[in-house]
Amino acid sequence: MFVTFPEPVIPERLRLGKSLVVAVDGPSGSGKSSISKAVARRLGLAFLDTGAMYRALTWHCLNGRINLENAAAVEAAARTVKIEQSLTPDGDFVRVNGINVTGPIREPDISKAVSAVATNLGARRELVRRQQEIIAQCGSRIVVEGRDITTVVAPRAEARLILTASEEARLRRRGLQLGGSQTQAQLREQVVGRDAKDATVVDFQRAADGVYTVDSSELDFEETVDAVINVVRRSVNEGPAA
Repeated sequence: MFVTFPEPVIPERLRLGKSLVVAVDGPSGSGKSSISKAVARRLGLAFLDTGAMYRALTWHCLNGRINLENAAAVEAAARTVKIEQSLTPDGDFVRVNGINVTGPIREPDISKAVSAVATNLGARRELVRRQQEIIAQCGSRIVVEGRDITTVVAPRAEARLILTASEEARLRRRGLQLGGSQTQAQLREQVVGRDAKDATVVDFQRAADGVYTVDSSELDFEETVDAVINVVRRSVNEGPAA
């Protein structure tokens, strides 16, 4: 009997020996995390989900009974909490002060509360500082996704893009991701409602100068990954992807 195994993904090696930071912003439900992971895997880069950091801090505050309306307390928590997370596209773990919160930070109560933390400017400054440290620790060869990556966290990234999709597509995708566990009203609050709250502190739906836009409304997963990699290759002047 012969057993076959899938061929391993051989990463494309762009800018060998040089920095290659891919900054990805976009609204909720646009597929930032899954697409960014696939791009990191294809390009042999590290991967950072900055949204998980905000969720981890939110979990820490709620677990410690810190009032999210107390801006100073939330900012202080951001400076002292220890957050560990996977920095590879094939890993998926988040720990807060040594506690595994990989699953809990995706629960609806965290999704409902996270904007209160994400719009806290002091907490945001601290997490941005940490994110920039992580980029440096990874040798500036990393895909970073979030809300303010192209303009604040990594404004000098070699490739910067906004990944977007129609509201209908984003609601549908988030619903599938959650396995139909949310009502349409709950989905709309998680996607559209959160975007509206976060937009009060950062503009993540309009491309700044030099930032590409990839609209995945009519693209499937692999087509979207290819479109993003084409943007990366174009940005570093290595031609379109094959």
